[in-house]
Amino acid sequence: MNLFRLGGDLLHVFSIFVLTLKIKTSKNVAGISLRTQQLYLLVFCTRYLDLLFTNPFRSGLTMYNTVFKILFIASSAYIVYLMRKKYKQTYSVKDDTFRVEFLIVPACLAGTLFHYRNTFFEIVWAFSIYMESVAIIPQLYLLQKTGEVENLTSHYIACLGGYRALYLLNWVWRFFTEPRYRHWIEWIAGTIQTALYADFFYYYFLNKTKGQKLKLPP
Repeated sequence: MNLFRLGGDLLHVFSIFVLTLKIKTSKNVAGISLRTQQLYLLVFCTRYLDLLFTNPFRSGLTMYNTVFKILFIASSAYIVYLMRKKYKQTYSVKDDTFRVEFLIVPACLAGTLFHYRNTFFEIVWAFSIYMESVAIIPQLYLLQKTGEVENLTSHYIACLGGYRALYLLNWVWRFFTEPRYRHWIEWIAGTIQTALYADFFYYYFLNKTKGQKLKLPP
């Protein structure tokens, strides 16, 4: 545990809070990709299978991890519920059209071929890492199609990108402070994931410095 990891986790939680606030205050889910939210739910459910076997009271760090794991699964399921049920009439179904099989199938193949240990849980965990690295793509694709982005939606995506950037710094810190820390799967997938936000961040900061609503080029 270090400040980069803690900051990344808190920023991740804050991103979920911002997204939930946007949905509850506006009472609509326009501009939000249900496909991305479903992919995140898939990511958390497959990554945190160890909740079924882990004693949360074993240590302070274990309890910390357990709380965050449950929070991520529950909040993702709640957001999917809001989009599929409570506010489904405001969902941009005609714009949220990215074919997620183009992401799920490669992530499955990568998880099967590239993992640390040849066990079911390790393969599923590796799949979740690869899946998370590209889960934001349907959301970015949706924003690209619609062009203009609501403020809270843009803040949500910016917080997600910031969380990934802090995790990169966490890995750099651990690389230099923990001699045997070598996690190539997370490093490669996390770098790809962070890079996907680069174009969004450019327009996000460009528009914010001008005091304008975020607009993305087609």
